[in-house]
Amino acid sequence: MLLRNRIAALVAAAVGDAQAAGDLPDFVPPAIEVSRPKDATRGDYATSAAMQCARVAKMAPLAIGQAIVKRLPQADFIGGVELAAPGFINIRLADAWLVGQVAAIETAAGRYGDIDLPETGPDGQAKTCQVEFISANPTGPLHMGSARNAVLGDSLANIMAAAGYAVQREYYVNDAGTQMRTFAETLYRRYCQAFGRAAPLESHHYQGAYMIDLAQEIAGEHGDRFLALPEDEAIGALSEIGLAKILAGIRVSAEKLRIHFDRWFSERSLYEPTGTFESVLAQLRAAGVTAIKDGAEWLLTSNFGSDRDEVVIRSSGQPGYYASDIAYHYDKFVVRGFDRVIDVWAVDHQNQARRMPHLMKALGLDPDRLTIVLYDLVRLYRDGQEVKLSKRSGDIITVDEVVDEVGADAVRFLLLTRSNQAVMDFDLNLAVKQNDENPVFYVQYGHARMAGILRTAAERGFAQARWAHADLSRLGHPAELTLLRKMLELAEVIEKAALTCAAHHLAFYAMELAAVFHAFYRDCRVISSDQAEADLSCARLRLTAATKAVFARVLGLLGVAAPESM
Repeated sequence: MLLRNRIAALVAAAVGDAQAAGDLPDFVPPAIEVSRPKDATRGDYATSAAMQCARVAKMAPLAIGQAIVKRLPQADFIGGVELAAPGFINIRLADAWLVGQVAAIETAAGRYGDIDLPETGPDGQAKTCQVEFISANPTGPLHMGSARNAVLGDSLANIMAAAGYAVQREYYVNDAGTQMRTFAETLYRRYCQAFGRAAPLESHHYQGAYMIDLAQEIAGEHGDRFLALPEDEAIGALSEIGLAKILAGIRVSAEKLRIHFDRWFSERSLYEPTGTFESVLAQLRAAGVTAIKDGAEWLLTSNFGSDRDEVVIRSSGQPGYYASDIAYHYDKFVVRGFDRVIDVWAVDHQNQARRMPHLMKALGLDPDRLTIVLYDLVRLYRDGQEVKLSKRSGDIITVDEVVDEVGADAVRFLLLTRSNQAVMDFDLNLAVKQNDENPVFYVQYGHARMAGILRTAAERGFAQARWAHADLSRLGHPAELTLLRKMLELAEVIEKAALTCAAHHLAFYAMELAAVFHAFYRDCRVISSDQAEADLSCARLRLTAATKAVFARVLGLLGVAAPESM
């Protein structure tokens, strides 16, 4: 249980005991809220429970606060309790308990900060969460906008796992519909051009140079045999070959960012004869939530709070725009039974995102089980100027190109240093700087410094065996306690990131933890040559090792390497 919630439980118990003793009247208290005060000098936690209860108790907040403080049960983590006007109860953590958290970090063995956010299912198993991300149309290489989707989705998957969910990562392959037909037509024309045939592109075709490269690659492997086929047959064959090659490239790009998917889900599979779409459509018809209007079949989402209905089957007989969303999410929630789903979409899908709760209701599903995370654009800069074209091809700037230039760690961390709802300005010059201006260098250097301290300690006679069980009671310097307090925040940061589906909270925390550690290193000599200080050095080495473990945990959640040296 989070420390904040343990404190709330103690306060609730104090209210009950005060009522039983006659210090407070009989009333039903509201839910107790505990938070960290903005002014850290007032304590580690604070509650306005006395003011929350004042109206229903018909008593002055200070009088209620006095009764609560008087009856507050003892706990080893509470070092002091103060009542402040107009009724705040401020709680300070006990120093002895704080230094004992070093042992708790060691016991956690790399899982420190993990929480159990969801209740377990009826069979006692962890609830399941699917995170579907990237899912870029397989019509070309991944560009930098997709990189933001990638690192956001992958980090959210890590965070949800740390919050107690059994997580599956999924890539939704948009291999059906108009965009794939356009891709196939473009590839066919570029293939014809590779053999000198006149086959000009039209305005709606994919104009990127990568299509020329792809066509020439296929021509080199298969020769001109597709030229002898009827055009539609050739387009169909080239479409399958091209799709496989594009997906292979996307897999490589994802791996460069240290991303591995548990499943690649084909949109086309939804429309197979025994696929999900026909089954869902039959159920929706049986439930009376579809209707024929203007020659098309509509899902009556206006019955579920929407301002309009959605086309399921067009008058042409083809599936409507939202048909795949309906079938795919039915497959996620009903067929595969995920308890929760997180979809990571670009901001230009915001209208689609607004429609999804109504589609969920029409399917008989709780909309709260689906979270759609929208992310804004990425703008690349070099030398203060926005970079819009690739140096290699003159077209889109790909994920591979940027990762090759600045590294996966810089791409991952920097893309997470802004809220997903804000436009991201990615500075290529900053990404490769080897100084504190570069956030990823700053946080990785923090971990490397900790590793360096431990190596130096071993060289000076402080091997791990000497300090592994050091007396932690020697700790007590303000900088040491501040570092421990900052590490204690990790569980709350994971909870906030999981509840809000916002991975940037972990990136901010990593920078804050690095700053606090650097301050500790500045103010506290870790390795002392004075034998009288040997016990203190051992305690500080144990603290340093614990901090290193927490730091590696945070970087791991972000998918960023924790280097031992830099």
